[in-house]
Amino acid sequence: MPVQTSVAVLPFIGAEVETDYATAKVAILPIPYEATTTYRKGCQNGPAAMLEASDQLEYYDEELDREVCFDVGIHTHRPIADTRNGAIVSATQMLETTQNTVRKLAADGKFVIAIGGEHSITAGVVAGYRQAYPDEPFTVVQIDAHGDLRDEYEGSRHNHACVMRRVVEMGLPTVQIGIRSICREEAELIKERHIPVFWGREVAEDPNWIDRAIAAISTDRVFVTIDLDGIDPTLIPGVGTPQPGGLSWYSCLRFLRRVFETHSVIGCDIMELAPLQDSVVSEFTAATLTYKLIGYQAYSQSW
Repeated sequence: MPVQTSVAVLPFIGAEVETDYATAKVAILPIPYEATTTYRKGCQNGPAAMLEASDQLEYYDEELDREVCFDVGIHTHRPIADTRNGAIVSATQMLETTQNTVRKLAADGKFVIAIGGEHSITAGVVAGYRQAYPDEPFTVVQIDAHGDLRDEYEGSRHNHACVMRRVVEMGLPTVQIGIRSICREEAELIKERHIPVFWGREVAEDPNWIDRAIAAISTDRVFVTIDLDGIDPTLIPGVGTPQPGGLSWYSCLRFLRRVFETHSVIGCDIMELAPLQDSVVSEFTAATLTYKLIGYQAYSQSW
């Protein structure tokens, strides 16, 4: 059964910047899906809040000294797997729809940034890239407070706490950044599989952590998944499962820019934005981060 999708969508960074699909290099893919959140609810409202906040962004990026949006062309896709307004979307439907959509966008040569929505979505995004590039391995670089490596949680293998376990089962290498909350099952899997993890405390204390993290990426091609709780909650408090600590703003940007400079980034996602009432800090910061990802890709690809 096809998943019903919303038609209306705010364009990323504003209508005057929106580019038609055929000529755009970047596709923003909103996935307002929420089914397994376990603490604060509301991440299904994250994509719309981020898109609305993006209308307040400046076009000019002072770090890159350019108006990135006019150089690359940005097209905002209609939302998929939309659970707002009480719509029922099963995990199987969400993953299938996400996989098929991402595969099509990637096959059309788009640099996809998926915005969610709960982190379980990432398994579908990654599966879409695997189908689009079956003979080209890539590493999944994860910025997150949590390991997300449980085999199942609350009776579901597609819980947001299990998403990186599903990625590992795809046979893809992973590198985890900023982790500071795991269970014993996850700790044992990390040791058993020798998964490179750069703990939150290392990020805070080791000035050389970025060099070591870059060296841990074992493939030229990279997919970046960002759970916003990986960033310090004083910067983005509007997440489902906040944890103290996390990456500072400029530490996060330095790491991401190095990833784009040293590797071929095939796509990204930004997940778990759960907007707070009477505050726009979280969605505006998430929108700014999205624009930085576009800028780093434009810079690395000489667009």
